[in-house]
Amino acid sequence: MLKLHVLASGSRGNAAIVENARTGEGVLVDCGICKRDFFSRAAEAGFDVAGLRAVVVTHDHGDHVKGLGVVMRGLAKAGVCPAVHASDAVFAASAPLRDAVASVGAAFASFRAGDVLTFAGMVVHPFRTSHDAADSYGFRFDELAGETSDSLGYVTDTGVVTEEAWEALVGVRLLALESNHDARMLETGPYPYVVKQRIASECGHLSNEQAREALARLAHEGLEQVVAMHVSQENNTYRLPRETFQAVIAERGLSTAVSVAYQDRLVTIE
Repeated sequence: MLKLHVLASGSRGNAAIVENARTGEGVLVDCGICKRDFFSRAAEAGFDVAGLRAVVVTHDHGDHVKGLGVVMRGLAKAGVCPAVHASDAVFAASAPLRDAVASVGAAFASFRAGDVLTFAGMVVHPFRTSHDAADSYGFRFDELAGETSDSLGYVTDTGVVTEEAWEALVGVRLLALESNHDARMLETGPYPYVVKQRIASECGHLSNEQAREALARLAHEGLEQVVAMHVSQENNTYRLPRETFQAVIAERGLSTAVSVAYQDRLVTIE
């Protein structure tokens, strides 16, 4: 079965490991955190970084790539050098990403929406999101073993849920879904007007209400866990997304467990 270890989630840095528990292998999604936090939280999650087989990058913003270089160099010292996967546009737009790959001589492979990637005993499907980056993606992870299967959906940093995302996220057992801001808190908060416009736009981030609508559409009897992602520490609380998601699950009469990912501590769903 699959596990999602969210090492950090928020505007100050993001990183998560999707683990294939059957093999102990895993895929790192983004790395915008320091080496210390990466290694300590991976260890806390019980994930052996020797099993890291690939890195996939959602987009080029610093909170998703700024820590990749130091982490890749730390992994290389431990004899681990996973291949890095991103779109050509993201690779071209991100000097930290290019430097991270070059600093350890890691293999780099580009992907596009609709590609099928295979590593760590998983099939990974990238799909486009709507964000003000050079390019931006979410992912569906499928683990196939004999007659059994498992699936996980991962979508953050998107102003709307794209049609590609709706298609990719159908029927997943585990779901990581952005619930970035409370619309009222954003409107009355301290951010400059232009930043507020950006966050609330169709190329910004999902609000709690947008996330509620998305979860209501994606929830099904086989959805065992959902975690609220990229929660703003300035324009949201950790309580609001949890209560919003719990209300959806209760309305649907489902038994899905609800959790929230944090900026400064590990959260695992499995």
